[in-house]
Amino acid sequence: MVRAIFPGSFDPIHYGHIDIALRAARLFDEVIIAVYDRPLKNALFSPEERLALVHQTFVDNKIISIRGYSGLTVEFCREVGAQVVVRGLRVFSDFEHEFRMALANHHLAPDVETIALITSEDHTFLSSTTVREIASLNGDIRAMVPPFVAKALQEKYGDMDDQIKNQSMTSLRD
Repeated sequence: MVRAIFPGSFDPIHYGHIDIALRAARLFDEVIIAVYDRPLKNALFSPEERLALVHQTFVDNKIISIRGYSGLTVEFCREVGAQVVVRGLRVFSDFEHEFRMALANHHLAPDVETIALITSEDHTFLSSTTVREIASLNGDIRAMVPPFVAKALQEKYGDMDDQIKNQSMTSLRD
């Protein structure tokens, strides 16, 4: 049995992620979506919220499971008995970053392979950053994320707008 992990921050999960995960599920016996709990970038959603959104995405898929993790990805592979790390490539500039990560991971864990899947053409423009930015400006993200993710983004940014409106502003001239 070949077990693969598909690691990422998934902040939020979008159709590009979903495409890669479903394609990986056709190639491997089991795919674990590994939601990293401490990304270097500031996350909009908490680890628990991201796990819940990813879980809801794949709730009916018997091959795909969801787990949170922290620390080195290859250590998580060892913990869950995964032999493969799945990564998605959208554009050529992704290759250099993924290449360096794959080499570093191979150095740390020669028994873990990295497989890169090229994103479907429909999703090459998608990134979580793009989705968040469009959602923050009340743009239409329905073609980018499942409806429950769009709703979570709308609620998150609505809550932020309310917080900003409720803060008292102090002028520097006061």
